[in-house]
Amino acid sequence: MNGTNASGPLEGVRVLDLTAMISGPTATMVLADQGADVIKVERPSVGDHTRAVSTHRNGVSASFVNNNRNKRSVALDLKQPEALKAALALAASCDVAVQNFRPGVAERMGLGEAALRAVRPDIVYVSISGFGEDGPYAQKPVYDPLIQALSGLASVQAGSDAERPKLVRTILPDKLTGFVAAQAITAALYHRLKTGEGQHVRLSMLDAVVAFLWGSDMGGRTFVGDEPDAERAQSFMDLIYETKEGYISVAVQSDKEWAALARALDKPEWLEDPRFASAALRGENIDARLALTQEALMARTAADWLAHFEAHDVPCAPVLTRREMIRHPQIAANGVVIETDHPIAGRLRQARAAPRFSATPTAIRRPAPTLGEHTGEALREAGLPEAEIRALIR
Repeated sequence: MNGTNASGPLEGVRVLDLTAMISGPTATMVLADQGADVIKVERPSVGDHTRAVSTHRNGVSASFVNNNRNKRSVALDLKQPEALKAALALAASCDVAVQNFRPGVAERMGLGEAALRAVRPDIVYVSISGFGEDGPYAQKPVYDPLIQALSGLASVQAGSDAERPKLVRTILPDKLTGFVAAQAITAALYHRLKTGEGQHVRLSMLDAVVAFLWGSDMGGRTFVGDEPDAERAQSFMDLIYETKEGYISVAVQSDKEWAALARALDKPEWLEDPRFASAALRGENIDARLALTQEALMARTAADWLAHFEAHDVPCAPVLTRREMIRHPQIAANGVVIETDHPIAGRLRQARAAPRFSATPTAIRRPAPTLGEHTGEALREAGLPEAEIRALIR
């Protein structure tokens, strides 16, 4: 392919975004960043709840702008028949519809799969829920900490079944679910491209987190019949080390890396210690190994150790605050954090879309919208008469 398409790989895909909060908006923003035309439907006067939370400037919420850029906003009171009719007209022009209501709510509103498929037979219809559509928790209200608790993530974070569970200090289930949903949507669109057939994609936050954990944290539950009575971490020390001034992370796995660390710390006796003779033995004796490493690292500052370890090819990194991360040369060299202008909030700093497409690069084409900013525009595109549009905007 010659040249590039600056609109992104999903240019030409239109998405009806009926979601709110974080999980659904994350999914649809991934699609929007990759070029999809995302039409976000919000309640008049109120909008997405994230408009009212988080850090604000000039009435603009950081949470909202960080999960809703590259979208258009349509304000509709979906409890009103004419607004519902307008939403269905929008759906008729869309390839994808995404909702994250509690199971059954979209159907009662008249926006379930059957209603949308009646106006767009090949639509990819996506339902994001908290706990799934079946089972005793299906109708329970859901927030991120509840999924961390039920999924086992809080226990994993504690390190041991005997320790007090701990939450990950970011809304991981919500955001993870959004990324999983975006991938599932593109897979469903690929299936439609091959067959002409739309489908219903169902995804719960609980599903996403359990699947996420299994690859690295569920080894003890993998071999049926051989499960331990209780789980415990290999060590209650982590790989964040204190130094004479500041913190660093050092992670060595292979024999070569272990030898490099021992030499860099001027500890040749570690290479003769039978407790550390192999990766398996170093794992069995992890507490002793990490304690010795921590003791040695108190001799110098973080900056000294990082330079020294890099010279000895020891895997290491500084432990940065959010403020320091933004200014780190690695972040700058790769353009990970970018700045744009918002018409109301002013200069914004955000993370760029993570994937880098060589032929279809992503871009921030438009800032997060004001509430109802594109109502008239989108409804005209959907073919509604001007009189009906004016009545809906009043």
